[in-house]
Amino acid sequence: MKVLGLIPARGGSKGVPKKNIRKVDGIPLIGYSINIAKQSKLITDVVVSTDSDEIIEVVKSFNCEYLKRTSENAQDNSKIDDAILEVLRKLEATYDLIVLLQPTSPIREVEDIDNVIQMFVEDVNLDSVVSLVELEDIHPARMYNLNEDHRMIGLRPELERKRRQDLKPVYLRNGAIYATRVSAFLKTGKFISDNKKGYVMPESKWSNVDTERDLLITETLIKEWKKGNL
Repeated sequence: MKVLGLIPARGGSKGVPKKNIRKVDGIPLIGYSINIAKQSKLITDVVVSTDSDEIIEVVKSFNCEYLKRTSENAQDNSKIDDAILEVLRKLEATYDLIVLLQPTSPIREVEDIDNVIQMFVEDVNLDSVVSLVELEDIHPARMYNLNEDHRMIGLRPELERKRRQDLKPVYLRNGAIYATRVSAFLKTGKFISDNKKGYVMPESKWSNVDTERDLLITETLIKEWKKGNL
């Protein structure tokens, strides 16, 4: 299969300004995704999609290809599906599979990427794979809505009093890896197909940068990851 490793990096972050190029343990955040994608044995090409000239300069320093995104696909309300479609239209090459690697979830192993790609080799009918983490204490049984006078309404009231070890595991998208067959994406217009499987990653390596607090946590995790402690 021809596999495109696609790294989406919009420049207009509000929660963490310029987060994709913020230094995390001495390396721009986007650099972790570029480096790990290049190590993959199964990714054919690596491309960054961005609207930012600042990000482009950083991408060049990592000797990585990039495509300048249109402003239409770089707004706060722009759909990632449209940005991916723009990349496919601009590239001269054609691909069987797209592996999306968000810079904001930088902790992933090259084996994770190649394992996800291998899932498509082993299941020719599979359209999408999404990386997940198993949640323990963060569980719908421990979650609530509040009404107008702050009375708690359980999302799963029948599970509220169960012990954690008696609850059925639930999984959350961790943002590290999304992969989809190009044929399925072009047919449905949805990057995450209804015909999908999950790839479970360790919760210890879960990081997702949306706030300054997330950035601090991620830097701590990355330092430990580099030491082999996660």
